[in-house]
Amino acid sequence: MDARVEQGSIQMTLRGPRPAFEAEYWDAVITEWHAGGLQQLWRAHSDAVNVGLCRRWWPHTEVNRMLKTDLFDEACGEGLFAFLSARVPAVVGIDRSVEVSRVARARLGAARIAAADVRRLPFADGSFELVVSNSTLDHFERHEEIAKSLQEINRVLTPDGRLILTLDNPANPVVALRNSLPFWLTNGVGLVPYFVGATCGPWRAARMLAEAGFNRIAVTAVTHCPRVLAVAAAAVCQRIGSVGAQRRFLRLLTAFEHLERWPSRYQTGHYVALLAEKTGKRSA
Repeated sequence: MDARVEQGSIQMTLRGPRPAFEAEYWDAVITEWHAGGLQQLWRAHSDAVNVGLCRRWWPHTEVNRMLKTDLFDEACGEGLFAFLSARVPAVVGIDRSVEVSRVARARLGAARIAAADVRRLPFADGSFELVVSNSTLDHFERHEEIAKSLQEINRVLTPDGRLILTLDNPANPVVALRNSLPFWLTNGVGLVPYFVGATCGPWRAARMLAEAGFNRIAVTAVTHCPRVLAVAAAAVCQRIGSVGAQRRFLRLLTAFEHLERWPSRYQTGHYVALLAEKTGKRSA
């Protein structure tokens, strides 16, 4: 079965089996998300954190073509495309959900977008100088799927190409507790709005990167505000707060990012963030 997604003058073909239930699940998530419409303020903070990380870790060499491994940010809010497109002539975005891809394309206009799975990328070897993967790989059920995704990202990167990666951080006790509970419970009480899957802490992530053929350059943790409380407070502020109050609220959330400088960063950060460079041959 071939699935084709038109993107201006670019047409991509996906071949082989695809876990349709996963794509359909995320189709439903984005539809429900837009029906609720109460997390734009939180998404603005999340986007700002991710943009700040990309700005800090941006390659010193020229980037002509890059890949973003999901489009949920762009389907729900401003996302990263404006920042990325200002720096790279060709930014390609993918998502395994056709609906997420459709919504993101409607928001972004003439962007290069395709419905594709990061575990089976429809691109030639060495297609990109940079890949940004922010909280994409932590929505799979098994660590093996994270490893497969890293191998695929390594394959499509040019020699010395770079990866900016974030994953849910299990060293944070709140994240660890959340991930230890069954999804039906955490979703039912509103603790998580969608499925969260397997993830790994900073040192296991670094080891998986090495096994996939990467050299880790930097590792840290980001998003240090108490996320559950911050999301709830953001929804209230968005609903009843003035524009000025919303700006002050965002500045308050941003202030928590100073906790990254502390030795306890991995206990407070919601995401572990890694910067890695392709080294060539993967280890056996």
